[in-house]
Amino acid sequence: MKPVYRGILIGAVQCLMVLSVAGKYAFDRATLPRAWVNATPVDPSLWVRGRYVSLNLQVEMPEGYSGYYQPVRIHAAGGRLIATPDPNGRGLTASRVQQRPWILTQPVAFYLPEHAADPSRLRQGEELWVEVSVPNYGPPRPLRLAIKKDGNFVPLALP
Repeated sequence: MKPVYRGILIGAVQCLMVLSVAGKYAFDRATLPRAWVNATPVDPSLWVRGRYVSLNLQVEMPEGYSGYYQPVRIHAAGGRLIATPDPNGRGLTASRVQQRPWILTQPVAFYLPEHAADPSRLRQGEELWVEVSVPNYGPPRPLRLAIKKDGNFVPLALP
């Protein structure tokens, strides 16, 4: 086989791999359940990763669980992100300090376009919320951001 044909074949295989990953995420986005989650921004950028907002997500836990860390599985119910204790202890972990809400200990990253305003800089009385798709295993995947102020959601139109 000539080197030109081998190069074309390798390029075609690489394109197929990228398209298969993109297709899987598009299918997941269309079929997985979604939930709106209150998020706390942690780190607005890292030079290696580009512009992103790292978000700690609040989850709802059943009453009666105490301590600092709890292995959990997550699912969406009624548009909310619910965490249930996972007896196997594999997967995600939720933590709680004093009487604050439960949060997932693994933050999720929401990548920002180059010229978009930083949504982590909030004004007084505003909360950052993120819509996530919830896979069967692994962390939730952020889809879009919104600002909640005075009980109203305003989804952010990021370019």
